[in-house]
Amino acid sequence: MQTLQDKKIVLGVTGGIAAYKTPELVRRLKDHGADVRVVMTEGAKAFITPLSLQAVSGNHVSDSLLDSQAELAMGHIELAKWADMILIAPATADVIARITAGMANDLLSTLCLATSAPIVIAPAMNQQMWHAKATQANISTLIQRDVFIWGPGSGEQACGDVGLGRMLDVDEIVTLSSDFFVDKYLQDQHWVITAGPTREAIDPVRYISNHSSGKMGYAIAHAAIRAGAKVTLISGPVNLAAPIGCELIQVTSAQQMHEKALKNVAQATTFVACAAVADYRVADIAEEKIKKDNEHMQVALIKNRDIVADVAKLADKPFIVGFAAETQNVEHYARGKLMRKNLDLIAANDVAKAGQGFNSDDNALTLYSAIDKTDIPLANKQIIAKQLVSLINKHYLAKVTEK
Repeated sequence: MQTLQDKKIVLGVTGGIAAYKTPELVRRLKDHGADVRVVMTEGAKAFITPLSLQAVSGNHVSDSLLDSQAELAMGHIELAKWADMILIAPATADVIARITAGMANDLLSTLCLATSAPIVIAPAMNQQMWHAKATQANISTLIQRDVFIWGPGSGEQACGDVGLGRMLDVDEIVTLSSDFFVDKYLQDQHWVITAGPTREAIDPVRYISNHSSGKMGYAIAHAAIRAGAKVTLISGPVNLAAPIGCELIQVTSAQQMHEKALKNVAQATTFVACAAVADYRVADIAEEKIKKDNEHMQVALIKNRDIVADVAKLADKPFIVGFAAETQNVEHYARGKLMRKNLDLIAANDVAKAGQGFNSDDNALTLYSAIDKTDIPLANKQIIAKQLVSLINKHYLAKVTEK
């Protein structure tokens, strides 16, 4: 599917080792329908040749601000006006610093000043360079200027270090590029989403938890961001990378999640309570590790505050979507929670069925309102999330219209 059909992308390639990935990036962008024109810095040509990128792009590669032939038609201004997006990948610490400073002493930096198109930067550098205060200050400044930062990723680097600094994989950049041009029908909405499990400490080394992986909540966050929403993701402990573009708030216990949720929903339009929150916590957490001195051990539990129910009690509450993971009588229990907790919608699934729900990449949901229900058939959670976000928005808009 050509999700970037007729989109005009200027790819800025700078002098980092990750430049070797750019021919594949160009090819993949073109496979999705984009017209790609490449601009190279002098440093980039030490890693990849202009001829290689010209061959895969099918367009002349620009590498000089002072190209007399190109500048007969003010080539740099032409490129700046032509672009629907300027994507700099890899973006070295040097080019990030020069763009931040507003320099215009080469073609790429000049384009960034002369364009009205969105600018996207995919950082690529040594992990220590990424964490340097100067780099972080530059990144903060660029974000304030509405420059989009994709990455960096984490892992082993060419120098042997391990950490943040790798350019995102080509697949990730292509996906983000496709998502960038998707209809932003959630523009001006703020979604607060809870995801993952909570952990209730028994002693310093043990806790009570559940099987939630967080995949469904993270998929919803990604789908909402893709549709243009501002997203605050309140997450319990998971082994997932946060969707690019969200505000991530990490918590451990149900009490912490309750506090952060109530604090952040004040300005939200929509609250999605997808987390598998522990219903109970330990009444008295042992200060030292409990030893196996007895055959039996009793742990007293007390009930946790119900996050989604407490959000629903707010005077100026957002549009509220709950989740119900059930093993039997799914519709009966889901509708009961919907009415009892005063929710707008509830998404229910049968976690007793193999291949869906906890820890699975797939899921199937039924979305209930007070008057109807909609089935979302078994599919990958990313696909489920996209459908769910669209359905939630339709119900939200209907409620807003009623008011």
